[in-house]
Amino acid sequence: MKKSQLIEGQIEEVIFPNRGRLTFEDEPVYIPGTFKDQIIKAQIIKRKKGNWEGRLLEVIKNPPHFISPVCPYFGSCGGCSSQEVPYVNQIELKHEQVRKLLHKAGIENYEDLGILPSPEKFHYRNKMEFSFGDAIKDGPMTLGMHRKHSSYDILTVDGCKLVEEDYSLILRTVLDYCISKGLPYYHKTSHQGFLRYLIIRQSKSFNEIIINLVTTTQMVHDWGELIEQLKALPLHNRLVGVLNTLSNTLADAVKPEKVILLEGKDTFMEKLLGLCFQVSPFSFFQTNTRGAEVLYKNALDLIDNLNDKIVFDLYCGTGTISQIMATKAQKVYGIELVEEAVEKAKENAALNDLTNCQFIAGDVLNQVDKLSAKPDIIVLDPPREGIHPKAIQKIIDFGAKELLYISCKPTSLTRDLPILKEAGYHVDKVLCVDMFPQTVHVETVVKLSR
Repeated sequence: MKKSQLIEGQIEEVIFPNRGRLTFEDEPVYIPGTFKDQIIKAQIIKRKKGNWEGRLLEVIKNPPHFISPVCPYFGSCGGCSSQEVPYVNQIELKHEQVRKLLHKAGIENYEDLGILPSPEKFHYRNKMEFSFGDAIKDGPMTLGMHRKHSSYDILTVDGCKLVEEDYSLILRTVLDYCISKGLPYYHKTSHQGFLRYLIIRQSKSFNEIIINLVTTTQMVHDWGELIEQLKALPLHNRLVGVLNTLSNTLADAVKPEKVILLEGKDTFMEKLLGLCFQVSPFSFFQTNTRGAEVLYKNALDLIDNLNDKIVFDLYCGTGTISQIMATKAQKVYGIELVEEAVEKAKENAALNDLTNCQFIAGDVLNQVDKLSAKPDIIVLDPPREGIHPKAIQKIIDFGAKELLYISCKPTSLTRDLPILKEAGYHVDKVLCVDMFPQTVHVETVVKLSR
């Protein structure tokens, strides 16, 4: 084989995250975005770590169990990847991929608790970040999601099935208004322009929505007319706040420098497992509210006895897990890098009358050194990249009898587990929870004991 060669074949297996493998000229070729038993045409693009990798050009034939996608943007939009796969097959595939990764990492002899489905297969997201841009270079302004395999092209997805219909109404209203006023979008290459993102956050428990327009400071604009248009929309949820966040970062990410409250309020209440949580514009909160209840309830059920235990909740965010555990534990200490999230965690603990929580702002790597308490249980819910290599040894040194590792990226999890295994921890139980239907992502909960 050689670079740019065109090949055809049938996908024989799929590894995380939906990288299909076929055999061509007696060599394995990995094609992202493919599924088992698809017959596909691909182009060889490179050889990496001894393996050929290809780019999908065409699906010649799907397996007979495939279904028609419900979203008109599927295949073009980069948001979903699995709508053609029946949901029961989606979760089976995710479970299988996690098991293969664990086996490859040498993790054996654990109780496999399978995978739990999301309560909602569509319309489950409580937050969406839409980007301003264009669908083709120098084309008319768009607002929506990135085109599949593109860093620049933006598709206007006013019909996305991962969110409720209110999101589409808001997206179209904002886009039409901005076009009518001739407002320019921010160009990532020239760093010129005004409009960057539209962020919509929703309380699934109390049916409230907050809209956040992210712009640069290259213009000043009066949003009064748009706000009136948004308030007049026939939404199923209540619009309770409109914000304007100023961000001049060169990165393609929302890094708020100033948040201006244009209308209403900047927080809303969400409820999980009977506890209330104030959610602020940029605080972390699981994007699948009902799925989060399934995740946290079943994660806590993996621990035999929380009574009178001291718990460290590292990477605690707004303290969701901390407070759920605090309803039974003696004391819970939470550490989180984002200071705004820690302040919200403290407010939420007071809101729920929990006095046995202590929250600390800072990097886990540094803050664990300052904790003098001896933990019985350590909860780990790190970002996608997993636990910092230097922090993992400090976590081990605490000598906690039990660890509960909640992972949103199984490849990071299976990098960390062998280190914990080498330190004397045994993987007792593994449970997968599908928090992100129609996508490749999956949450994995691992209970370890020393």
